[in-house]
Amino acid sequence: QVQLVESGGGLVQAGGSLRLSCAASGCTIRSATMGWFRQTPGKEREFVAAINWSTNYADSVKGRFTISKDGAKNTVYLQMNSLKPEDTAVYYCATSPTRGGVRSEMYDYWGQGTQVTVSS
Repeated sequence: QVQLVESGGGLVQAGGSLRLSCAASGCTIRSATMGWFRQTPGKEREFVAAINWSTNYADSVKGRFTISKDGAKNTVYLQMNSLKPEDTAVYYCATSPTRGGVRSEMYDYWGQGTQVTVSS
């Protein structure tokens, strides 16, 4: 049974940084695509970043966010720098052993989400 558990969210001032973690169990992240998405009330889930053999970022976070993974810990991270109020959202970790990309429907397993709030 695949489980993803996010942590690291919180309240931060604009310009600050946070690092989100996603601990995976029941799967190995080495060969899977791991993605981060975010969602605000009333809006669809939005792609943020993904990693498999390479990385991919949404234009809105490029240059500010960095996705990485630690195979030994089976954990993926999202380092978020220069945070803006518009980054406020619930951030979700997702994985797929065979698919991936920027569309949420291409991911098979999801975490419960962690709230990130950026104050101005």
